Amino acid sequence: MYSSGMIGFVGLVIPHIVRMIVGTDHKRLISVCALAGTIFLILADVLCRIVIRGAELPIGILTSIIGAPCFIYLMTKRRYGFGGKD
Repeated sequence: MYSSGMIGFVGLVIPHIVRMIVGTDHKRLISVCALAGTIFLILADVLCRIVIRGAELPIGILTSIIGAPCFIYLMTKRRYGFGGKD
């Protein structure tokens, strides 16, 4: 059985945020999502290492703190495109 944990939350939030910025063209969306997810996790890892002096914050906590409000915003937003032409 496979499981992903808290970092898998990035796979839920980042594509939706990128879709709002880039649009729904799947040719561009896949590559931009991969790049944005990578950059997000690198920045989250750096922040986790410097937030608490002398200790390291688990990365899942930081991604949840950032991702949960974004995900709730996306769920409450009324107009959102899931694919097709812009």
